[in-house]
Amino acid sequence: MERYKIRKPAVAGQFYPSSASALKREIEDLVDINTQKIDAIACMLPHAGYMYSGSVAAQTVSRIKVKDKIILLGPNHTGYGLPFSIMTEGLWQTPLGRISIDSSLAGCILSKSRYLKEDNLAHIYEHSLEVELPFLQYFKNDFEIVPIVLLSDEIDILKEIGRDIAEGLKGGCLDTVSFVIVASSDMTHYEPHTQAQMKDKQAIEAILELNEDKLMDRIRRLDISMCGYSAVVAMLSAAKSLGACSAQLVKYQTSGDITGDVDSVVGYAGIIVY
Repeated sequence: MERYKIRKPAVAGQFYPSSASALKREIEDLVDINTQKIDAIACMLPHAGYMYSGSVAAQTVSRIKVKDKIILLGPNHTGYGLPFSIMTEGLWQTPLGRISIDSSLAGCILSKSRYLKEDNLAHIYEHSLEVELPFLQYFKNDFEIVPIVLLSDEIDILKEIGRDIAEGLKGGCLDTVSFVIVASSDMTHYEPHTQAQMKDKQAIEAILELNEDKLMDRIRRLDISMCGYSAVVAMLSAAKSLGACSAQLVKYQTSGDITGDVDSVVGYAGIIVY
C-alpha cells in the first residue's frame, strides 16, 4: 500500500494543464459561477480532454453543490486490476492539491459489498476519475473521495453495487448526508455526428428516466459505445435507493461541435440526478 499512498496524476499535461495556474484559468473560462445550484444526489460527467468535454463537465458541476464526500464511479479503460475496484486509503494528487480518501466511508462500503474489492492497480493509470477532480476542487477544496472503477457489463451486479453504495451512505457510515455520487462516462465514440446524436439521445432518455434496464437494453440493441455505462448503472441504482426521483440534462455536445470534424465524433453529456 505504501507505493500507492499518493496517487499521482496520470494525464495532467495531456487531458488538462499540469500547472495549477493554467488549470485554474481554463476551468474559470468554462464554469458558470452565477447559475443556480441544485442539491444533487448524483451526476454524470464526461471525462475527455478539457478542450473537448470540459465545458460540459464544468457547466454540470457549476449546477451542483459540491459536498463533503464524493463517491467517484468510473469505467476501467486500462484493463489493469480487478473488475470491481475500490481504493480505501491514500491521497490523490492533482495540480490543484491533494485530496484524501475517506477511509472510514470507503471501508464501510467495501464491507457491505460482495463484489467490490480493495485494489489500487486499477486506479493508477485510469483517467476517468482523475479528470473530474479539478472541476470539483475549483468549487470546494476540502472534500474527501471514495474512488471506484468498474469493468463489467453484468447489470445485476452493477445494480447491486449501487445499492451497496447507498447502504453505506445511509446505513450509519456517515454522520451527515453531505455527499454526491459522480459517475464518469463519455457517450458514443467515433461515429458520424448525426448518428452519434441519435444514439446518445436514446441513452440520455433512459438515464433521465432513471431506468438502468432501459439504458442497458438500448446500449446493447443500438450498439451505443458509451464507455462508462457501468458507472452510470451503479450510480442510478444508488441514487434511486437514496431517494432520487428526477434527472436533468445540463448540456450535450460532441467533439464535432468543437473541432468542426463531424465525420467521427465522441459525444458528451452532463446530467444531474436529484
